[in-house]
Amino acid sequence: MFGWEFPPHNSGGLGVACEGLARALVDKSVDLLFVLPKKVSVNNDRFRFLFGNVSRKNKIYSVDTGLTPYVTAKEYLLSKRYLEGNIYGADLFSEVMRYASSVKNIIQDEVFDVIHAHDWLSFLAGVEAKRISGKPLIVHVHATGFDQAGGNAVDERVFTIEKIGFDAADRIITVSQYTKDILIKKYGVSAEKIVVVHNGVESGSYICKEENDAPMPWKRPGQKMVLFVGRLTMHKGPDYFLRAARRVIDFMPNTMFVIAGSGDMEFQIIRQAADLGIAQNVFFAGFARGENLRRLYESADLYVLPSVSEPFGITPLEALSVGTPVLISKQSGVSEVLAHALKVDFWDIEEMANKIIAVLRYPPLTRQLALYGNGEARNITWAKAADKCITLYNAIQKR
Repeated sequence: MFGWEFPPHNSGGLGVACEGLARALVDKSVDLLFVLPKKVSVNNDRFRFLFGNVSRKNKIYSVDTGLTPYVTAKEYLLSKRYLEGNIYGADLFSEVMRYASSVKNIIQDEVFDVIHAHDWLSFLAGVEAKRISGKPLIVHVHATGFDQAGGNAVDERVFTIEKIGFDAADRIITVSQYTKDILIKKYGVSAEKIVVVHNGVESGSYICKEENDAPMPWKRPGQKMVLFVGRLTMHKGPDYFLRAARRVIDFMPNTMFVIAGSGDMEFQIIRQAADLGIAQNVFFAGFARGENLRRLYESADLYVLPSVSEPFGITPLEALSVGTPVLISKQSGVSEVLAHALKVDFWDIEEMANKIIAVLRYPPLTRQLALYGNGEARNITWAKAADKCITLYNAIQKR
């Protein structure tokens, strides 16, 4: 399995998805070789828990790289300014090539049956592994270049790499029907080649609000809190979140809007909050994970996913797992599996604001969305996703 990051060294949802699926596969006795392109110091206990205690065949390999998931070429060049040494490529795409060129050394002494590559940055590595070994290749699409472009022109270099992966793959996994439709319409992929495997969540990692209702220390008594968690980039819609916040504050001035994340739009979003005159109602929490992220979910009265184009979206499931109701974009894959969530078009600021106000003002609605949404999220598990992958692994070896 080729990936790009693994918690606790993750910068976004891709690492969370890789961890959740990998743990579930190992729990079902799959021998997993997980290849990481970035050399990180993995906590030994955590490492053994994920892979080591199941079989000696479960290992993590890594090669040095400066890449992070979903990073744009612009973000890569900006972050490269702060990196020392010369192990990093001149640009994002040279790093992709370097990862693929390392495959031969990594797999030459290993025995495996199936290759599973996550997202376009690892597709070329997966294709190279197939070329060398002759084993079947599955590419797993968590996001496409069209999602990252947010409706603008897709980067032709990304598109080309994606097409190489799609053409070389024996089967393709998409995280939603929403993403499957994009592959069919934009890339000309045959529908029969694609299998939808929705992401999941492990609700056991979270504590319900009734058990621990301690708010964040800066949340004043009686104050309402609306939360956004995600990369501050175009396709996540943080600018729409702020525009809706402006309308809500007009009616409910004692509402705090918390933005947890970082990305290439960070300074733009900070400036936008000031320009809208709501800076005093907006708190920028930075990138959050682990206990800090859980406390944010618990403290929120509502979680909002306003994405312009969201292949899936794990964060609403995480919010629901602690009993926080969610408002999600209709342009998201997670909307396919959640019935007990408010839904809105990302561009409909007035409707988004109306639904935020309804949740904040009417406790019965809040309780119903939280109760039924929580029960729904607990049934959307990584174990079910792993079962679908195992079925695919078995089928692809018999072809």
